[in-house]
Amino acid sequence: MSAVGSVGSVGSVDSMERVLDDVRGWLARFVCVMEDRDLDLLTLWAAHTHLCFETYSTPRLVLDSPMHGSGKTTVLEHLSRLCLNPVQAASLSSPALLTRMLNAGMRTILIDEVDRSLDPKKPGVEDLIAVLNSGYKRGATRPVLVPAKGGTWEVSEMSTFSPVAMAGNAPALPDDTRSRCIRVLLLPDLEGVVESSDWEEIDEDAQALGARLAAAAEVVRETVRSARPSIPEGTIGRIKERWYPIKRVASSAGEKWASIADELIVRDIEATAMDKEDGIANVPPAVSLIRDVYAAWPDDAGFIATTDLVSRLIRHNPLMWSSESFFGKDLTVQRLGRMMVTGFKIHSQRQGDSARGYHRATLAAAWRRMGVTPRIQTDGTAKTDGTDGMQLSHPSQVTNEAEGLACRVCSRPLMAPQSRAVGICGMRDDDHQAARQAVAA
Repeated sequence: MSAVGSVGSVGSVDSMERVLDDVRGWLARFVCVMEDRDLDLLTLWAAHTHLCFETYSTPRLVLDSPMHGSGKTTVLEHLSRLCLNPVQAASLSSPALLTRMLNAGMRTILIDEVDRSLDPKKPGVEDLIAVLNSGYKRGATRPVLVPAKGGTWEVSEMSTFSPVAMAGNAPALPDDTRSRCIRVLLLPDLEGVVESSDWEEIDEDAQALGARLAAAAEVVRETVRSARPSIPEGTIGRIKERWYPIKRVASSAGEKWASIADELIVRDIEATAMDKEDGIANVPPAVSLIRDVYAAWPDDAGFIATTDLVSRLIRHNPLMWSSESFFGKDLTVQRLGRMMVTGFKIHSQRQGDSARGYHRATLAAAWRRMGVTPRIQTDGTAKTDGTDGMQLSHPSQVTNEAEGLACRVCSRPLMAPQSRAVGICGMRDDDHQAARQAVAA
């Protein structure tokens, strides 16, 4: 028997758990990752390619690194032995070619040097990215012209659904593509801790391991199709689309691999939150506005004139709303009004004979729905926001009573564990820096 095991001689098939363990051990021999958990991720992603029709959607895998020589191509070579009907594409010449290839049958697309082949500045790359974006969910198609009788052409809807792995050095993928991706960071093996992938010697074993994975996937196909396992709290939206297929496959291999999937999901949720706090994740201006309005709003004010709110926003976040911003001008009353209306359908109003402004109750629903204020149930003594009957605590209560939920400096929600530990969010202005230094002292 090979070092990686085999399908039994009388037709028996290894359990999914055993095969995943062997795939994980195989990858550990040849792949150097930043975190050991990424070996589990690569294992589960390879397995899910055999079952992605049953999981309905398929997350894109990004093999990232800060420099050349980190093993990205090596990982793609191993995936080409483990995944469903793989095709290695060093470059993609046209969206029509990709669509026709996928329409002929499910393939796992492995794209190397994606930082060049999918460079947003490259002419025509938008259509390729559109195919890759649409194909993450079952049923996705692209209209393609095909020859018809009489020398004419007719439109055919061709499938774009397929698993995709992309490798590149810090690829500049569009936000909508990145939101569909699970990232694995690779670093150079400067210490020689992994074996060299000498394919002349190991190809037969790798192919045999891929065949075992395919056979095990066939056994659990119906289980995965009907599985609806629980997922960690906070796994919603695009995060759920990325991870639920992985969790369903992991659950078919037993409790150990299901727990591993949960750990991977929690890690991604926390990393996403930290990216937002550190300003790495791109946040739409309207979202930044509604968050900063909350942070700049006085605790005891039910109404603020628009001119006063503009001044407060500029003082609170000058890099976003003053002449120091990318926009190059101070926020104006007119621009604030347009952003409020187009982003959240919130109009300024008058309070008696005062200048136009905004009522706290009008903004409360948008704050809550955008996750700016937590959903806190009270004992009935707190004031309601007057929008849908939900009772909410006042922001001062959120900051002072709900320990760890809001930043003690600006009242922003605290998402990352390290921010909750000190009670201060990831803003980089002087007030936050001073508060962090005081905590450290």
